Amino acid sequence: MEPLVIHGIADHEEREEKALDQVGLLPRFRFPYPHQLSGDQRQRVAIARALILEPEILLLDEPTSALDVSIQAEILNLLRDLRERAGLTYVLVSHDMAVVAHLCDRIVVMKDGQLAEISTRQAMIDGKVQHPYTRMLREGSLGYRPEGAVVAA
Repeated sequence: MEPLVIHGIADHEEREEKALDQVGLLPRFRFPYPHQLSGDQRQRVAIARALILEPEILLLDEPTSALDVSIQAEILNLLRDLRERAGLTYVLVSHDMAVVAHLCDRIVVMKDGQLAEISTRQAMIDGKVQHPYTRMLREGSLGYRPEGAVVAA
């Protein structure tokens, strides 16, 4: 993988296989082209590429936005497990407050490049957020029901 070459690290094969194993992929996933992989596999390979240099911090920019809902849950659980096993710190960029609440303890909300609010997961879950934009993001992540739709009991 390119990051190893760029940083002059020699044990390519061992590190590649370890990184793939960490994300639940077999060594054969070292070679396919992106179009040969499912969305889930592509995301896992991307995470493995990020892990290969053994970082302390990962920047996750909308890590589940292009995935089906069932696959989103798998990737979120993988990221949570990786954080616990490797002691990683995540900086998560997302508009989906459900994803944020799943992965983050502390939440910083920005609007138009400005800090809007610093909060906690629990405050987000409990709806105890202050800034109107934070409330809007939270409400937008609670689910969508068209106006006038009836929910059967």
